[in-house]
Amino acid sequence: MPEPETPVTFPPGFLWGAATSAYQIEGAVREDGRTPSIWDTFSHTPGKTAGGEHGDTAVDHYHRYRDDVALMAELGLGAYRFSVSWPRVQPTGRGPAVQRGLDFYRRLVDELLAHGIQPAVTLYHWDLPQELEDAGGWPVRDTALRFAEYAGIVGEALGDRVEQWITLNEPWCSAFLGYGSGVHAPGRTDAAASLRAAHHLNLGHGLGTSALRAAMPARNTVAVSLNSSVVRTVSQSPADLAAARRIDDLANGVFHGPMLQGAYPKHLFADTSSVTDWSFVLDGDLQLINQPLDALGLNYYTPALVSAGDASGGGSSADGHGASEHSPWPGAEDVTFHQTPGERTEMGWTIDPTGLHDLIMRYTREAPGLPLHITENGAAYDDKPDPEGRVHDPERIAYLHGHLSAVRRAIGDGADVRGYYLWSLMDNFEWSYGYGKRFGAVYVDYATLARTPKSSAHWYGQAARTAELPPVPVAE
Repeated sequence: MPEPETPVTFPPGFLWGAATSAYQIEGAVREDGRTPSIWDTFSHTPGKTAGGEHGDTAVDHYHRYRDDVALMAELGLGAYRFSVSWPRVQPTGRGPAVQRGLDFYRRLVDELLAHGIQPAVTLYHWDLPQELEDAGGWPVRDTALRFAEYAGIVGEALGDRVEQWITLNEPWCSAFLGYGSGVHAPGRTDAAASLRAAHHLNLGHGLGTSALRAAMPARNTVAVSLNSSVVRTVSQSPADLAAARRIDDLANGVFHGPMLQGAYPKHLFADTSSVTDWSFVLDGDLQLINQPLDALGLNYYTPALVSAGDASGGGSSADGHGASEHSPWPGAEDVTFHQTPGERTEMGWTIDPTGLHDLIMRYTREAPGLPLHITENGAAYDDKPDPEGRVHDPERIAYLHGHLSAVRRAIGDGADVRGYYLWSLMDNFEWSYGYGKRFGAVYVDYATLARTPKSSAHWYGQAARTAELPPVPVAE
């Protein structure tokens, strides 16, 4: 008989969580003073989302949050990462808060704490108030100042009960998918604007970090969640390595350089000189951005595979970020992205847990002493209930087992990883893909909004309760 596998166990105190974002789950877009965000506008613009779908109702978490928290507790989750809707708190993006909006998050936090679940608040998960976009959006400096004001408001309201804070989620997507390729809100296609947006997101992060610390108890932690890419090359040729370095600077260094080291990558300005002169970077900005962090959030789904441009290449069309005639890679439009080999999820993304291990170890080397959290990781599959109403998703269980094993391997290699947040708690509005891509551990019937935990939810709940990965079920 084969030897039984050694159980994969996690250290005491490791946080087992799940994550969501406001626009994807809350609904109630016109209630209690909330005004439109850029995603309300974008999703109601014909042709921008699959089937013209939008988040007006989403999965109605705004009204069902108590049941959703009870479900988290039933599954055994120890932490829940959610985002605050900026236009629910500050409808115009400036001025005093709407207390009815803040009250929803106060109630949500109290409900989580009553069930023994640690809340982790993300301040910005892509839902810029439309009024700020009308004034120029992230490409203008004032948006960073407005974000700092908003951060202080939310920190003061919830900082007595929430200890874990995240300023921005995936600023790369906000800058380069929102203002470069246009596949995300606000749907602009201006390469220079995307680089200005990246800098002002950095500035907003730094100013927002300072505002949070001024408004909250010193015990609270402040982090940022980056979807840093694992960039691999087709060959070790000098041209391919140079292409990978350019993409790495645009995917990773443009954010972690200023945030963690106080400097942009040394080649970035020259590589993008045909797009912008970077005159929007003012004296003192890098010091404002480079605020000490208490942790770093890493979001990982799949690696990237690139080469120097060639006549048969697909440019950025195979980068996994949605189809557009406009590239999200300013100054690197000639770099070719390739489909990585292997099994894929419904998003077309290759399943490769080694990329998560590599990502963790990179930041362990480059930011020594900075605790890490995996703030997003998960997979979309075409989940359907069986005749008894149960939802079996063995592919997701295998995905989670592989990636959590990679996290544990990194911990064994010396990485200080403190927690893992499954993306996502439940099926929801998947941005420009509408409701067609199901990332949830909990199945949502979009006609009735009934919630049904999938097999993966029970599997993950057992892992959370025991700090040990259950075996992957054998396919029937």
